[in-house]
Amino acid sequence: MQPDSLWLIFLSAFLINNFVLAYFLGLCPFLGVSGKLDTAWNMGLATTFVMFVSSLCAYGINLLLVEYHLEFLRLISYIAVIASAVQLVELTVKKLSPALFRALGIYLPLITTNCAILGLALFQTIRDYSFFQSLVFSIGAGAGFTLALMLMAGLRTRMDLADVPTVSRGAAMSFMLAGLLSLTFMGFAGLGAH
Repeated sequence: MQPDSLWLIFLSAFLINNFVLAYFLGLCPFLGVSGKLDTAWNMGLATTFVMFVSSLCAYGINLLLVEYHLEFLRLISYIAVIASAVQLVELTVKKLSPALFRALGIYLPLITTNCAILGLALFQTIRDYSFFQSLVFSIGAGAGFTLALMLMAGLRTRMDLADVPTVSRGAAMSFMLAGLLSLTFMGFAGLGAH
């Protein structure tokens, strides 16, 4: 594998190959929690933290599994780590900010099943990233996830103030906005080419 620079890994995960808008991973919280900017921001931070912890653990678990030729246990090991990290976040948020805990609702424990986090662990393993590359990849992916949530929340807030035809309100408008955001991010596709 040709070593990628840390900056290119970050830029790729943040913009070029954004997990939500290019890979379409993590759409459940993207559409469910992006109604308000503050809720979207907090969900983005929680998801970024879980991505960071999961990336650290996935790197160590992968080294251990490869050492003992138990690579077939990767998936179940990654899921267990992700679930544990989400429990940590959930307990912390519930203790420190009960209002935020209620605002995030069911989407906070659903971070466990967020395919973007599992995708992060699998992508870094498949790409054979080093420890620092894995950390940068997780921070870039988390920042990109947060950016997508914030952009969607901003657009949905603006649409609430706009005169939108009745047939396009609600979920229909959310899907149209998500599609337009995705098309916009596809414009970044050529940035990482060598």
